[in-house]
Amino acid sequence: MNDIIGITMGDPVGIGPEITVKALAEMTPEQRAKTRVFGNLATLEAAQKVVGTSLDFAGLVEDIEVPGAPLPWGRLDHAAGDAAFRFIEAAVRAAEAGTIGCIVTAPINKESLNAAGHHYDGHTGMLRDLTGSDAAYMLLASERLEVIHVSTHVSLKDAIGRVTPERVLATIRAGYEHMRRIGVENPRIAVAGLNPHCGENGLFGNEDMEQIRPAVTMAQDEGMNVEGPISADTVYYRAYQGGFDLVIAQYHDQGHIPIKLVAFDTTVNVSVGLPIDRTSVDHGTAFDIAGTGKANHTNLNAAIAYARKLAAGRGA
Repeated sequence: MNDIIGITMGDPVGIGPEITVKALAEMTPEQRAKTRVFGNLATLEAAQKVVGTSLDFAGLVEDIEVPGAPLPWGRLDHAAGDAAFRFIEAAVRAAEAGTIGCIVTAPINKESLNAAGHHYDGHTGMLRDLTGSDAAYMLLASERLEVIHVSTHVSLKDAIGRVTPERVLATIRAGYEHMRRIGVENPRIAVAGLNPHCGENGLFGNEDMEQIRPAVTMAQDEGMNVEGPISADTVYYRAYQGGFDLVIAQYHDQGHIPIKLVAFDTTVNVSVGLPIDRTSVDHGTAFDIAGTGKANHTNLNAAIAYARKLAAGRGA
């Protein structure tokens, strides 16, 4: 496998350029030699002045034009949204061609992205479209808790509608295959319930009995080590204590809240089910501090470390 990783700079007016520069500055020369940045050179140079580093970007940056760059920090700008899309598109094509082994994405701004005419709910949907994939799943990985989602950036009302046996089963399969890939031979998977106490046998809704349980049964019939549905108010604690390797969350906040509580700065967002590998920070563009040099790059370092393991073909 190609062990070069490609970092997309993110929204040019957010903190993405700053955290990218900070992460690059902490790498060894050997690590930088196995890194490419898909972004804009003028913006990275402006970020370097902000953070006070003195990197030589020669041979490190795939320079993608951004009209007027560097753009003013921290201001919603459709030009920045379009640039963020083009950085990602270039990285995807490089990954498909095999010139990089994994993509690491710095944060984008969904409002800027959509203002530029790129109508996606975030990276996952965009990557699914760019690669022509039928499905992609968001998995959040931390040291003691891993979560994969049945749905992510949709309304809670729409999320409930997406809890179907077919979709839950597909999510279990995707999570199972990923855990196997990173070295967990027989992953213990817990499927979170949707309703309080999994609906209390229909008192609080029938979705757990009629939509989730059949998917768990089918997964068990396929030989997977799966339990559920398990009440969401206990399943994450049990997984955090070592009872499960992976939790299937039914919707965005059900999975994000517990993992951000226990690993806010180190959680890595991993796209599962795509023909290419991608990891990401699990935070936003932080326009309020962009251009100040205050942005914390700890999360990007964690995403880079996970990406290097995937690119090298090893378990993470």
